[in-house]
Parts: sequence; structure tokens; C-alpha cells
Amino acid sequence: MIQIKVTAPAKIHTTIQLPSSKSISNRALIINALGNGTFRPENLSDCDDTQVMIHALNDGKETIDIMAAGTAMRFLTAYLSVTPGTRIITGTQRMQQRPIQVLVDALRELGAEIEYTVNEGFPPLRITGHGLEKETISLPGNVSSQYISALLMIAPALSNGLTVTLTGEIISRPYINLTLQLMNDFGAKAAWINDYQLKVEPQPYQSIPFYVESDWSAASYWYQITALSKEVEVTLPGLFEVSYQGDSKVADIFRSLGVETVYGDKTVTLKKAGKPVERLDYDFINQPDLAQTFVVTCALMNIPFRFCGLQSLKIKETDRMAALIKEMGKLGYLLRETDGSVLSWEGERCPAETDAAIDTYEDHRMAMAFAPACLAMPHLLINNPQVVSKSYPRYWEDLKKAGFTIKEV
Repeated sequence: MIQIKVTAPAKIHTTIQLPSSKSISNRALIINALGNGTFRPENLSDCDDTQVMIHALNDGKETIDIMAAGTAMRFLTAYLSVTPGTRIITGTQRMQQRPIQVLVDALRELGAEIEYTVNEGFPPLRITGHGLEKETISLPGNVSSQYISALLMIAPALSNGLTVTLTGEIISRPYINLTLQLMNDFGAKAAWINDYQLKVEPQPYQSIPFYVESDWSAASYWYQITALSKEVEVTLPGLFEVSYQGDSKVADIFRSLGVETVYGDKTVTLKKAGKPVERLDYDFINQPDLAQTFVVTCALMNIPFRFCGLQSLKIKETDRMAALIKEMGKLGYLLRETDGSVLSWEGERCPAETDAAIDTYEDHRMAMAFAPACLAMPHLLINNPQVVSKSYPRYWEDLKKAGFTIKEV
């Protein structure tokens, strides 16, 4: 096991080139491939999830190992269903424990040929791709938006297009909208026809020159660093004020915690401004990937919180609700989970562990959301820090650039 000790600087004044958006990169790659792409999208993310997607689309192997990349598993399952040939798609042991039955059932209903090779409902999958003709599908709106996006992205390749009906509460709507915007950028005709139905015409994609913007999810950790620092200014090039990414909402939420966002020409600068709120209640239904950042930040700023809309955290790289409760307990904070979708903290404390070491659970966001906690203590130990490669491979190097000390122990 690798363990590092992270120590914060007294002040921070830095410019950080964030990774490109993984969400946009992975969608653009699938859409571009379905459009028989002559142009390769520019400024693609260098994270693990995007690199495995590039290899899967280009290597032509019969067995595709996407390792720990959940997005790639979901998007490629749909993509392979409409692409000629028989392939097996597999991943890490944890990936083989992550459910995919909702997506497989939907694809089978459309006519796809998919078999489970080991355990029913879980990868690995054997997929034989061919044309699909059925044009309607219904899904619960509270499933992972990646299932919905996977179906939408292949819809222009279906003989009759596709109408998707979502029932009940719809979670992560901004990610569905991101998918629609990218599809339309590449020449498809896809839109909401009412609050619960989406329609995609059988109009093929066109390959176009496309530039991927920086990742607002990655920016969240620099907002966190700004909130927890006493003297700080951070400039982040490549972020757009008007963004396709739902996680750009991070700027509005962090304003409540005393962080000002100054927008420039394709850049933002973060500064301390204003007094933080005394309490933060927020529904993360549309930005679940930001939850860990705000849990850690609010507790360390001694701001009680109630965060709801977190049900999808249980099926991420790990059960993020359980992981947050355990690791925050090491730092002396007693969090409470209710209804499988709410995390709250009302100021309850417990004895903190001496030299607490944060476990990362093969989850990149656990490592990145906890590292800034060192700003509120002499230092912090983090186990298996290499997990950041999944979405932000240069994270530790960027912290060093900002003045943090990182030593392997």
C-alpha cells in the first residue's frame, strides 16, 4: 500500500491547468465514433476513464477491459450493441460488482443481443452488435443518468430513432441535458418533448471539429482549497462561464461558503469574499459528484449541513455515503445517513484519531475531497493516493505547484 503525508502551505497564489472534462470527453468519443469520425475531438481528458474509452474504440480487441471506468462500461455497452461484431466487455473486481441490469434490460427490450458471462445482472458481458428497430423505451427516472445517456447516444443509429419515457423522479437531469447538447452539436436531432419524455430522430451524426472544455468537477477541489485557506487566489484557465457541465453549479454553492468566482475570457479566478453561511442545506440530486467536496468542506469550516439527493452515491466507485461517514469519523466528525439519500451533520464531534489515515476505497473523489482537509490540521495521511488517475491524474503535482508538501511515508 502507498501512503502519503499532505501538508498545506501558509498561503496559495497559483494558476492551475485543470484536466479536460471527462463527462464531455467520453460522450464526444462515443458520438464521434458513431458518426464515423474523421475529426478526433481536441483537448481530450488524459484520465484513466477516457484513455480506456479511446483504446476500446480504436484497438479492435474482442475482449475489452475497461478496468474501473464505470462511464466507459455503460456507454460502451450501448455502443457495442449497435456496432457489428461480438465482443466481451469486462473490468476490475469492483466493476464486476456494480449493477448494470437496468441498462442491459433496456437494450434487450430494444432488440440488443447481450449475455452475462459470469453473474446475472453484472459485468462481464458478451455483446453481439446489430441494427435495432424498436423505437420506444421506458425507464425509471431515478436510475443513473449514464444509463439514460447511453441509450440516447445510440438512438440516432436506430432504424426509427427512439422515444425515451422516464417515470417518477428524474435525477441528474443536467447530465442528460449535457448528452443532448453534445448530440445536437454533432448533427443529431434530440430534445425533451415534455418533462418526462425525450425524442431522438433517426438522423445520423456528423463528425465535426470539437474542443473539450476543462472539468468543473475537478475545479471543485480548488474551490474547496480556497474556502479552507486564509490567504489564497487560484486561477483556472479553460473554464467557461456558460458551460454544458452541471457541476459548474459549484461556483454558486461555494459563494455560500465565502468563495467569489471572477469570470474572465475562458478562465475563472477564485478569491475569498463575504462571510460564509452559518448552515448549508442543499439538494445534490443534479450534482452528486460534488457531495464529497461539500461534506468535507462544511465540517472543517464548522458549518452544519443537510445534503439530500445522494441516493446515487451508493452505486459509485464505492458506497460513498458509508465511506464519508467512516473517514469523517476518523477526523472527529459524526455524520448521519438517513433514508439512503441524506447525509447530515449537526455539529456532533467524537475524538479524532491521532495521525488519521484516510482510506480511498478505489475512489478518486475520496482522495481529492479529503486532501484539502490538511489546511485545517498540521497534516493528513492518505492511503492509495494513486486512485486520482481515474479523473485527475495530475492532482498531486498540481497541489505541489500550489505549495503543498506531499511525501510518501
